[in-house]
Amino acid sequence: MTAYRARLTEFDIRRLIKATDADDRASAAHKLCRSMDSGDLTELDREAAQKILRVMANDTAELVRRALAVTLKASDLLPRDVARQLAADVDSVALPVIGFSPAFSDDDLIEIVRAGSAIRQVAIAARPSVSRDVATALAVDGCEQAVRTLAANDNADMSEASMGVAIDRFGASPEVATALAYRQVLPLSVTERLITLVGEAVREHLVTRHAVAPETAIRLAQFARERATVDLVDQASTSADLSVFVAQLNSRKALSPSLILRALARGQMALFEHGLAELAQTPHHRAWLMIHDAGPLGLKAIYDRAGLPPRLFQAVRAGVDTWRTLHAEGADTSGDNFRQRMLERFLTQRPNAPREDLAYLMERLDQAPTQVQARSAAA
Repeated sequence: MTAYRARLTEFDIRRLIKATDADDRASAAHKLCRSMDSGDLTELDREAAQKILRVMANDTAELVRRALAVTLKASDLLPRDVARQLAADVDSVALPVIGFSPAFSDDDLIEIVRAGSAIRQVAIAARPSVSRDVATALAVDGCEQAVRTLAANDNADMSEASMGVAIDRFGASPEVATALAYRQVLPLSVTERLITLVGEAVREHLVTRHAVAPETAIRLAQFARERATVDLVDQASTSADLSVFVAQLNSRKALSPSLILRALARGQMALFEHGLAELAQTPHHRAWLMIHDAGPLGLKAIYDRAGLPPRLFQAVRAGVDTWRTLHAEGADTSGDNFRQRMLERFLTQRPNAPREDLAYLMERLDQAPTQVQARSAAA
């Protein structure tokens, strides 16, 4: 212990305890902490050092407490009671310890997470190692920035369930979804959920790195996007400015043949008309005439001008004929009940539509009108 005592000079200890100037005490604290941390201490040496650390932790000067926190933030010399005391201090003192100290138990860190301070949650999420229990607490109670930091930390042990919670809470955040997508290991269920949320570049990364076939990724992404678009029109109904809406879809290359067929089968004739008009670069009133009043060849002409695939035309013709029949029977074409009836009749004709489109339509057929309304309201 002689060498250790030689480094902890009486002068340094006196400066720490008796100096009136905060800068002097902070300088002494920094020197003492470095000396303690680099020393080869016996058990008695550690006890003596930790008594001095408790004196520093109770110093009235923030500079002194910060010198202690910064110098020993990752040291195993810092006792748990001192670490907890510093963690309850002001941010400048607490954050270095919260972000690095091995003195904390999982329960200590979870308690800090649940206290609700965003900046402290972020510090925990960025720790060199985050246990599964702490990661779960962050996923459940952490702010968006903390969850994003956690997802980006590959040394954080995130379970499949906690990743699912993070997507449930912040899946609409591109930053959170991207951070999750670039983790080293992802469960298949998480990968498939992320494919529908991220952009093209990140989706390519998911498909390349993780066990998802490219056709699966494309199908999932298109299915989710087109379903959300049709649901949006269900909600907006005829009050939406569909000409602007479809122009925006077209500019994003989302106005696909599949979307147009699904909208028609759901009784969304207005979206179908505006979609054909947009793709054919034709005014809506002219497209309307060709669909409804130009005889049997009018629909084929506007369909071809829109550049839609020939293989879908018979399904589109069946959809238009079904809509006309229901309209002639006096059905109110604006309500959810009509859309359900339209879909039922369309599917009974066994239209020659792609399998994924039929799967989507069958899913919608399973929903009662009240469920559709509730879904639209939730959106």
